[in-house]
Amino acid sequence: MPDRSKPFVEGISIGHFRIARLAFSFRSDPIEERNMLTFYFAPGSCALASLIALEESGLAYEPRRLNLANGDQRQPEYLAVNPKGRVPALVTDKGLITENVAILAYLAQIVPAAKLAPLDDPFAFAQMQAFNSYLSSTVHINHSHKGRGYRWTDDAAAIETMKAKVPQTMTESFALIEDGMLKGPWVMGDQYTVADGYLFTIAKWLPGDGVDRDQFAKVSAHYARMLERPAVKKALAVEAG
Repeated sequence: MPDRSKPFVEGISIGHFRIARLAFSFRSDPIEERNMLTFYFAPGSCALASLIALEESGLAYEPRRLNLANGDQRQPEYLAVNPKGRVPALVTDKGLITENVAILAYLAQIVPAAKLAPLDDPFAFAQMQAFNSYLSSTVHINHSHKGRGYRWTDDAAAIETMKAKVPQTMTESFALIEDGMLKGPWVMGDQYTVADGYLFTIAKWLPGDGVDRDQFAKVSAHYARMLERPAVKKALAVEAG
């Protein structure tokens, strides 16, 4: 089995050779490895949410680390896997799944025994999806204005304005989570779900966004609780390499 800490882009610098090598690896691995999930992530990114879910699930998977600062996500060999050029990306025996919200729901459903989602309650499942979607479509976008304003404008002054707004928008989003969305010790109440790893991942960014996480008592307690979970410790170790 490949080294779990091995970077995705490494070794020989001839791009086309690496593409051929990647394609060959999908065809020539033993059956048990070919059916294994392959997970592409980058340290410090939102992909940690899905990485935690993989560890919670107990499924065998091969992690592939990308260095976003070095532009690994724009290399032809990665774009051949995920044309979006983003992380996370999960390669399954049926094809590719991208986006945390989709990956988290998929993992929860293929390992029902892990009880990572309220699968027997459609309304509760929809509520969990609504929470995850809020993190993805609103809170993460607020955070992205700090370092990726160029996605929305080429105006340097506008980019600086977006950066300055991040502490306010992140604080407002987490106030909403604290006061009305975090139902108990876990996001959904008494049951741990994939939403908890996602909340942990985004809450981890707060200090860098100029927000004091300790002002949110429930979120802070949840963050501390997450740090004690074995799967979270394993995911952080994989992320750190």
